[in-house]
Order: sequence, then structure tokens, then C-alpha cells
Amino acid sequence: MTTLLALDTATEACSVALLHDGKVTSHYEVIPRQHAQKLLPMIKQLLGDSGVALNALDAIAFGRGPGAFTGVRIAIGVVQGLAFALERPVLPVSNLAALAQGAMREQGVQQVAAAIDARMDEVYWGCYQASEGEMRLIGQEAVLPPERVALPDASTGEWFGAGTGWGYAERLAVQVAASNAAALPNALDILSLARFAWARGEAIAAEQAQPVYLRDNVATPKKR
Repeated sequence: MTTLLALDTATEACSVALLHDGKVTSHYEVIPRQHAQKLLPMIKQLLGDSGVALNALDAIAFGRGPGAFTGVRIAIGVVQGLAFALERPVLPVSNLAALAQGAMREQGVQQVAAAIDARMDEVYWGCYQASEGEMRLIGQEAVLPPERVALPDASTGEWFGAGTGWGYAERLAVQVAASNAAALPNALDILSLARFAWARGEAIAAEQAQPVYLRDNVATPKKR
């Protein structure tokens, strides 16, 4: 049986989830600016409570962004440290996809417009449709002003909005049936998506793990 650990620190939420012997356990907290201190103890406690040793892991999944610059870096740093030490592969998962997967899990919706507040008057944006229990990206993820977002061409049926970007609902250039602007990514849903990726053989070496910010200039000083 596959044993997978998933973790996420890309937003205000810090969460971990574990698949072992077909059973899923998880821990989720909204703890802004405490991720660096809390993540490793959360992992240790989750593994301890489940009676699983670190070296029993087959792979480690993580939220690879988009999200807060510091938060995404914390996740990648911890994942690479563990994966190098254990000589295990990693499974990067989109935080927008995790939002969509969470909306399907909680609301039963099949089409989700995921949006994370990107600050600087922009949102991280991605549209997802369910296929055999997995939320799959339609088109591309992007970072855009709220007025420039769009649903996929020729899309039909109802859409659900998930994520903090829906705090801009009045400015977002799309209509949805309902939305949850309080939704944050959860390692539980990163784990679900990672199981599909693992089954497809999409795990990569730890050194290949890269953050996805969608903003090319996220840490580049402005030229004068």
C-alpha cells in the first residue's frame, strides 16, 4: 500500500495530511506567520499519531503555489529537506487545484473557478472541472486584475467560486452560482490530487521541486 505525506503552507493555513494503509489522517490550522515554527512539529505529530515512521513514506506532496512567496518557500524547503534525507520523490500540486478539489469535497460541485488574493490588486486564477474524482485544469492558471478573469470558452453549466480572491467578487468579471471567499487550500486535497499524480507516475526528484508564483517578477527589484 502506498504511503504519502502532503503538506501546505502557501496561504494563511498550515496543514498536513497522511495516506497510510488506505486511511487518511490530517491536521489543519489557520496560523498566519507561524508556518515555519509549526510545520515540522505538525508532521511529527501526525506521523506519530498514525504510528508511521518517516522512512515508510513513498513520496511527499506539497502545495507548490501560487500563494504567498514566503509560505511557498517554507513548504519547498521542508519537502526538499525531508525528501533528500529519505531519498524519496516529491509531488508538486497546484494550490488553485487544491482549492477546487476542496470545493468538490465539501460542496459536491463539479466546476470551480479558484481564486487566491495575490495582493497588488490582482488574483491568482484557475478554472477546474471534475473528472473521475479529480479536479483538472481547463486552460491556464494566471495572475490577473479581477476585471480580466474569465471562465473557459464555451463553458456551460454552473460554476462555483472558491478562495480568497472571491473577496473581489464585485469586481471579478464572471458570474458564478455561489462562492466561498473564506476557502483556503488544505493538505487533505493536495493529498487527493497527489494520489492521482502518483498513480500516473508523475513524481519528480526533490531537486526538481520549484515554486510556482505565476508572477515572473515576484522577487525582482524594479529597474530604475
